[in-house]
Amino acid sequence: MRLCRVLGTITSTIKHPAFNGLKLMVVQPVDEADQPTAKSFIAVDKVQAGAGDRVLVMSEGTGVRQLFGLPPTAALPIRSAIVGIVDAVATGTV
Repeated sequence: MRLCRVLGTITSTIKHPAFNGLKLMVVQPVDEADQPTAKSFIAVDKVQAGAGDRVLVMSEGTGVRQLFGLPPTAALPIRSAIVGIVDAVATGTV
């Protein structure tokens, strides 16, 4: 999973049927200090995140298929999904 910041939404009138009814978001990977660490990418929103939210993004094929309730052999054109909204990040010893 990756820690990311939501940059905004994507609107598309024509898309693959697998994306029908799903909210697409542009996310930017960030570190624990909220500094960008990689290029932005698109993720499907499963938790009602909004622009500016810090989120957890799953980018594992098997995990994403399970999230959508599909069998391991199913072909799904979704690579990344937002699976959590982060309230706080604590670093150091616990």
